[in-house]
Amino acid sequence: MVILTLNCGSSSAKYQLYDWDKKDVLAVGVVEKVTIDGSFINHKVKGKEEITINHDCPTHLEAVDLIIKTLTGKENGCLSDMSVIKAVGHRVTHGGAKFTKSVIVDDAVLEAFNEMTDLSPLHNPAQILGVKAAKKVLPGVPHCAVIDTAWHQTMPPESFLYAVPYEWYEKYSARRYGFHGTSFLYTAKRAAVLLGKDPFATNLVICHLGNGASINAVKDGLSFDTSMGITPLEGLVMGTRSGDIDPALPFYIMRKTGMNPAEIESALNKQSGLFGITGKYSDRRDIQNAKCNGDKRAELAQDIEARRVKKYIGGYMAELGRVDALVFTAGVGEFAFFMREKILSGLEGVGIVFDPKKNEMSHTRNTETCISKAESKIPVLIIPTDEELVMTEDAYALMAGTYDIHTKFSYSFQKKDYINKSRAEGLQGELEKHPELKGIIASPR
Repeated sequence: MVILTLNCGSSSAKYQLYDWDKKDVLAVGVVEKVTIDGSFINHKVKGKEEITINHDCPTHLEAVDLIIKTLTGKENGCLSDMSVIKAVGHRVTHGGAKFTKSVIVDDAVLEAFNEMTDLSPLHNPAQILGVKAAKKVLPGVPHCAVIDTAWHQTMPPESFLYAVPYEWYEKYSARRYGFHGTSFLYTAKRAAVLLGKDPFATNLVICHLGNGASINAVKDGLSFDTSMGITPLEGLVMGTRSGDIDPALPFYIMRKTGMNPAEIESALNKQSGLFGITGKYSDRRDIQNAKCNGDKRAELAQDIEARRVKKYIGGYMAELGRVDALVFTAGVGEFAFFMREKILSGLEGVGIVFDPKKNEMSHTRNTETCISKAESKIPVLIIPTDEELVMTEDAYALMAGTYDIHTKFSYSFQKKDYINKSRAEGLQGELEKHPELKGIIASPR
């Protein structure tokens, strides 16, 4: 049995093909620059080299069609036809207050997602197009929505309510929703395994740092507070998003410039954050290179980003009282050791002591690592996220009728002996080149 997962972003479409019976990944890939000139697909089949194919994708409909044709192509594919796919898992960014867990997509569910596009204008429209395109190609299988906001539905009112007129919440559902829930679910469950703790007796601060970034305070295995708000704009400094600002700032700029609300919204989402500070870059690798070449604004951007993350870590530690581990995940959290160093430096006073050498060595998606020193009261773990696996397992369980909310449902990666086959194979190759990596691998207690 094969399960396909699709993760459509604002300008990309990631996918994974998973053999459920063999518990192994058959193919992975991403279509980049969707809706932008110069779109292309990076595609890798198990046991073969990655390939890149240039292909125009003006919308996500063409991107999904390209994915299907690539998966079934004679030269680069791994499927004879699409009939072996028995379920499709789709990432959906915003489910509002209505969806507390993953759900099979029907017309009513699609309409509910469509009604929430004003809450997630960069993501939900693309994801709805992705679902429609996939349902057209695979009409006879269940299509399952795995929703980013669902994980955070356990937050208490004092975490999710804004101090604004209460009727805004009652009439318009204006509240904090939070995002990156699929990633937080995976990393929270894996952290509990590594710590040897009951997941529902585990307190964590998890930093999901990518182009979009957020932090989650996990109390007794449940989302307790998170940095993103009613939309993914609030919180940390991100690639092109401002994160926290004075709410009066947009009105001030509108008065000064004559900009309208739509222009302000676009500026805060697409022209701010690291890009806004540097004037050039949103990718942390570009910013690091620029900083090393003497670009002071690039260095300033790093300092501002790190300062914001530190503030949230400290705030969530105060909220939780006891923290069992600090976790980094996602592209920047997993690979950008220079950003982790900036964030972790100076946290000794709150019981976090990292090892600079271990930190620099941890640059992999194939294993979980620990970069804290022995005397650190709070372990610092790097857990490569696996949103695709959560989507796959949810889709299978929904198809089989065994799925439930995560407090009543157990995933394969919660087992102490869980092994990700494709990552284990990749790790062997890394260890041959970098045997010192073995010394920082975090094993279950």
